[in-house]
Amino acid sequence: MSTVEAPEAPKNPEDITVYSASWCPHCQRLKKLLGELNIPFTNVDVDEYEDIEAVEKFVESVNDGNRIIPTVLFYDGTTMTNPGASKVRNKIKELKEANA
Repeated sequence: MSTVEAPEAPKNPEDITVYSASWCPHCQRLKKLLGELNIPFTNVDVDEYEDIEAVEKFVESVNDGNRIIPTVLFYDGTTMTNPGASKVRNKIKELKEANA
């Protein structure tokens, strides 16, 4: 888990935040699949966010110093880098059950 504060951190077990960029094909694919699975998410564009430095620090802190996107942040503070949509769905289900 990161010690750097996450911009737009999820507020409940069903929320996720996707750190992405408009030019990133992996990000676009993940966001499209999340939409097809009706998984709501907050998108934080790493190039357009109001505090770009905070976003970069967070993404790097959870990726061993590398700026890798898409990075998905979950309610419990865990992250996944470039995950498949089914992995995201399963993690959300796990968090919902744990917090029911």
